[in-house]
Amino acid sequence: MMAFLLFLLAGLAEIGGGYLIWLSLRESKPLWYGVVGGVILIVYGIIPTLQQFPSFGRVYAAYGGIFVVLSLLWGWGIDRKPPDLYDWLGAAVCLIGVLIILWGPRN
Repeated sequence: MMAFLLFLLAGLAEIGGGYLIWLSLRESKPLWYGVVGGVILIVYGIIPTLQQFPSFGRVYAAYGGIFVVLSLLWGWGIDRKPPDLYDWLGAAVCLIGVLIILWGPRN
């Protein structure tokens, strides 16, 4: 459960921080949006170190799959761009990959 919570927090920090920088640079929002986004991205860099999985590469690969899903949900909820069938299909493939990466049998 803690692993899932950390994945969720990191995903929200990564997407939220990036979104604030996007707004600042691409949509003429104030500079402080970008600065706050940068601080949030620093926090995002710290969160994965709290995971109990021993491999940096596996943790970040798993985050990638989680971020795909969170990004689609962010786009749907914040930008009002609902995912289509192929978005959901791709997200499902990513989540299956996450499960294999994190909990596949190893020697």
